[in-house]
Amino acid sequence: MRRTLKYWLLALRPKTLTISIIPVITGSALGWLQADHLSVPVMLAALLAALLIQIGTNLHNDAADHASGTDDPATRLGPPRAVAQGWLSAHSVQRAALASFVLAFVIGLYLVSVGGWPILLLGLLSIAAGYFYSGGPWPVARSGSGEAFVLFFFGVVAVSGSAYLQAGRFTMAAVLCGLLLGLPAAAVLVINNHRDRASDARAGRQTLAVHYGEKLSRKLYTVGMLAPFALLPLVQLLTVEAAVGYLPWLVLPWALWLVYRFRTITRPQDFNPLLAETAFFQLVLGLLLSLIFVAGRSTTVV
Repeated sequence: MRRTLKYWLLALRPKTLTISIIPVITGSALGWLQADHLSVPVMLAALLAALLIQIGTNLHNDAADHASGTDDPATRLGPPRAVAQGWLSAHSVQRAALASFVLAFVIGLYLVSVGGWPILLLGLLSIAAGYFYSGGPWPVARSGSGEAFVLFFFGVVAVSGSAYLQAGRFTMAAVLCGLLLGLPAAAVLVINNHRDRASDARAGRQTLAVHYGEKLSRKLYTVGMLAPFALLPLVQLLTVEAAVGYLPWLVLPWALWLVYRFRTITRPQDFNPLLAETAFFQLVLGLLLSLIFVAGRSTTVV
């Protein structure tokens, strides 16, 4: 029983689940800043729905990649996958993925009652995107659009939708914050696709790393980690001009260090800890953004 629970936990990919959590926290904090009111039940519901969509996406990806022959335990460089290793059956994992999407939809009905049709549209798009990331006739994961997918859904949609639920409006500040957090989230996928480019090519995947090679991967990762700091001044201008607004700049040296490591790693398996640390970097960056929004509510210029 304990071993089975461990396998299910590994199938959820816990080290990267923060990618869906922190945009909701940041968007809710921004909405609090803009509306001077925070609905905790709405924020918690949005957090749970976002988390369930990512869990459903991860589980569906686990089963789908095994079915397509992408995950070969003998050659896989990333963390082991539950279905490919034979720890869990593809049927049970697919059922769990479906249950996650259905539960996210049910929770989303409450959010729709708060935010109306814009939240219904964003929610349905997010659930559909979670399925079509690995499913359907043209899976996003097998194409060169994966990074853009992550940037949009785990950045712009998550932050803007969460802020809208609190403040009742979409703003440029929310879009910029979504881009700011979506870029390092996309950088996580850049690492994954760069590490797996040889096995992906054998499986017929056409990711950007497969199609254009490691030079583009280095550029994409660098942009994903450093472009957020080019957006920070605009976010500060639209939200908090007080000194507290400079807190996110504290992690710029960390971003530079991660870029250096990406460019100097030679062994593919060494990208695994970098992937986890990049996800953690996005978490810290989002927490610092959230902190300046909460701390700067008395000095807002929105």
